[in-house]
Amino acid sequence: MKVLMFGWEFPPHISGGLGTACYGLTKGLYTVGDVEILFVVPKAFGDEDHKIVRLIGANEISLGSSIRNYESFLRKISFIEIKSNILPYATPEEYEAAIDFARSEGKELVYTKMGQKFDFSGGYGANLFQEISNYAVVAGQIASQFDFDIIHAHDWLTYPAGMAAKAVSGKPLVVHVHATDFDRSGGSVNPGVYDIERRGMHAADKVITVSNLTKNIVINNYGIDPEKVTTVYNAVEPSKTIETLKAEKGINDKIVTFLGRVTLQKGPEYFIEAAYSVLQKMSNVRFVMAGSGELLTRMIHRVAALKIGDRVHFTGFLKGDQVQEMFDLSDVYVMPSVSEPFGISPLEAMQSNVPVIISRQSGVSEILQNAIKLDFWDIDAMADAIYGILNYPGLEKHFRQHGKEEVNNLKWDSAATHVKEIYQTLI
Repeated sequence: MKVLMFGWEFPPHISGGLGTACYGLTKGLYTVGDVEILFVVPKAFGDEDHKIVRLIGANEISLGSSIRNYESFLRKISFIEIKSNILPYATPEEYEAAIDFARSEGKELVYTKMGQKFDFSGGYGANLFQEISNYAVVAGQIASQFDFDIIHAHDWLTYPAGMAAKAVSGKPLVVHVHATDFDRSGGSVNPGVYDIERRGMHAADKVITVSNLTKNIVINNYGIDPEKVTTVYNAVEPSKTIETLKAEKGINDKIVTFLGRVTLQKGPEYFIEAAYSVLQKMSNVRFVMAGSGELLTRMIHRVAALKIGDRVHFTGFLKGDQVQEMFDLSDVYVMPSVSEPFGISPLEAMQSNVPVIISRQSGVSEILQNAIKLDFWDIDAMADAIYGILNYPGLEKHFRQHGKEEVNNLKWDSAATHVKEIYQTLI
């Protein structure tokens, strides 16, 4: 079985959970067997893992005469002109410029001459929507050149590419919803993003969601037939057999960690307020906010206003071994997300023997038993949970031991088997 898969990022070049999930799933499909994947990213950097997939960059593809076969199709897709940087999981603040400058008639696509190549940044810059349209053009070219049985597009950035490949080849299309704009924006959706998401889901032969939470959003907010939508939960990469070098704290204080994008979706303000409550009861604890995002400055100002700056630390964006080092230092991990389609980071924390506290508004809460679950807005409950784990050794031991056992059973091979079964129903 040959799969043409479209993604926007692939390790080690990732900005969040999307790239991690794509890698885990492709690795699982490789392990399951009888699946060959041609994975397309906008820009290949050359240091990606080519052992499990054949990876190519859209920037490497020369356009040919076959572009005329799908040119009219792509013109039906509207795009919004963005005049400021945009992230893959942006919030209302980041979309304000997009909405203000949106063109109701859509953005005209610009094509290069035959034989030329598109240049892609490989990121999420000011020309994101133009790059999405260019990526779709190249996807049609790729679909006319390569042999495959099914198309798999990850998240809204690649839906136009998946649709173009389907228009050219006639092969079935699976779209994988890792998040929706309702999650990213808190309900104030960007019309351009919503339009791309809705078109992609309706064009797909099957829609995969990462949780039932996301499945319900897809059905109710995008008008997708429930029979067309299947939930496949994410998993976590197995722990490395080589012991990581434990970082020395240099202090005797306990450490409570928030690790993720500092955006509206992730609920960082609730973490800060809970930290303040805990610090009224105990002093031998420090809180770490690891990550970057448009709310970071606001969080720093709030910490200063609460006069807890000596107890709250901001690390900025962490990647690779830095993430593992942070988990090694942590005594509690908190994910207070307002709307989290899944959430892989709690699984990584549990795998590192760290007790976790997660919001009920997360997809991962549907499958975890050995985690404390609460509503993201319930600051008192969050503070009580943090205090309890830090001060009651029996509670801490329970979540460390049973949490690790539970998460070790959540394997990408299982998710991949489920995805392969979906492929087989469509071929």
